[in-house]
Parts: sequence; C-alpha cells; structure tokens
Amino acid sequence: MEFKGFWFLAIVLISGLSRTSTEYVGLSPNQCAVPPNLRVDCGYPGVSPQQCNNRGCCFDSTVPQVPWCYSPLQEEECIF
Repeated sequence: MEFKGFWFLAIVLISGLSRTSTEYVGLSPNQCAVPPNLRVDCGYPGVSPQQCNNRGCCFDSTVPQVPWCYSPLQEEECIF
C-alpha cells in the first residue's frame, strides 16, 4: 500500500511542476498585456520563463529588441 502512495505522490508532484512552468502564478492575463514599448525589464540575460515567473514577472519572447522578462501591470493599471 505504501508503494502505491509513493507513486501517487510522485505523479502529483510531477504534474504540479510541469504546470508551473507555463503559468503566471498570481498574475492575471491582463497584468501581462504590457505594450512592448512600455515594458520595464525585470530579468537578466538568459533568464528562463520559469525563472522570470518566479520573480513575479511576465515572460514573452515573441517580440525582438524589447525585454522578454518584464514587470507586470498592477491590477488598477490593467486595461480591460
């Protein structure tokens, strides 16, 4: 019985870790809707999406020549 519990716990931990690499914990999608020309750098060269997220920042590498890891908007600044 303990062996099954171990595998259940392992699966739960693995699924939780894979989910955190693609989500912004504590940030709404609107907070990361910062126009590229207004982004304030929040990372460092070579920062990964997960490292950026762990800093409480947004990550978007689709726009060249602007910060990819950037400060999110505060809730009251969000444009809906």
